[in-house]
Amino acid sequence: MRRGYWASVWREFKKNRLAVAGLVIVCILILMALMAPLLANNKPYIYIQNGRVYFPICFNYRELSDVDLRKDVYKGFKIFPPVRYSFSEYDLNSIVVPPGARHLLGTDEQGRDLLSRMIHGSWVSMFIGFIAVSIYVSIGIIIGSIAGYYGGWIDIIISRFIEIIMCFPTFFLILTILALVGPSLVSVMVVIGLTGWTGIARVVRGEFMKLREMDFVVASRAVGARDFWIIMRHILPNSLAPVLVSATFGIASTILIESSLSFLGFGVQPPTPSWGDILSQSRDFMDFAWWLTLIPGFAIFITITAYNLVGEGLQDAIDPKSISK
Repeated sequence: MRRGYWASVWREFKKNRLAVAGLVIVCILILMALMAPLLANNKPYIYIQNGRVYFPICFNYRELSDVDLRKDVYKGFKIFPPVRYSFSEYDLNSIVVPPGARHLLGTDEQGRDLLSRMIHGSWVSMFIGFIAVSIYVSIGIIIGSIAGYYGGWIDIIISRFIEIIMCFPTFFLILTILALVGPSLVSVMVVIGLTGWTGIARVVRGEFMKLREMDFVVASRAVGARDFWIIMRHILPNSLAPVLVSATFGIASTILIESSLSFLGFGVQPPTPSWGDILSQSRDFMDFAWWLTLIPGFAIFITITAYNLVGEGLQDAIDPKSISK
């Protein structure tokens, strides 16, 4: 029985143990990011007192708005998340506390639980990575498909434009734009998305130029199919494999860029936690608060390495030489 293309890619991908390990780490990080409010929060899942049932983690109750249900004075049945601290919760009695039973990863200079901030910071990194890559993959596919399909003077103009954009150092271009529009979660995603599309455009252009003279495309033109239909139905689906590989590497690059921007103060602004911002705030405590530097730095390293391993595994798996006929 002949296997489908993506089934064959998955079969080859599974042979790469490092790539599979990277995929497992990526899935864990994505799951942690999506479930961040349920994993680290100072509000319980459920609170039952005097016959009344509350769900504080999901709803805001007026009678519980200024209440810390973790205190023993509030009796009743309570189920808390694994980490009982909010990412923005201050504890002036626990400033720069090393990892221990109360705070598993310690606290920062304002007494905030580092584990809670790391969990919520994973959401920021994953969210920016996926949205920014989605933006520039969409732009790159549109521009690259037009250049590769039509060729001629259209391809020349678009290719020269891509080369001009590539002449600018991407990171400094992002810094310049953010200095003008102001740093925020949305602006970081949009700016990275608008400046990172050139690589995808070149990949798509090359794939389209290779596929546009294939027999199935020529046959579609012969029966009168429109260009839009040929591009969307025949050529684009057959050129997405290398785009997927580039997008995987792009997510890793985007997470690194976001962390660098936050480290320099141009990224996500407080009180929203970010791994780069946590690392930046640790600069004044590196000599004695090792956990404030080691933990976010290690998280960034592991995340980028995992995505790169997945990208390399995909790159090897889609190689025609590795897929059985």
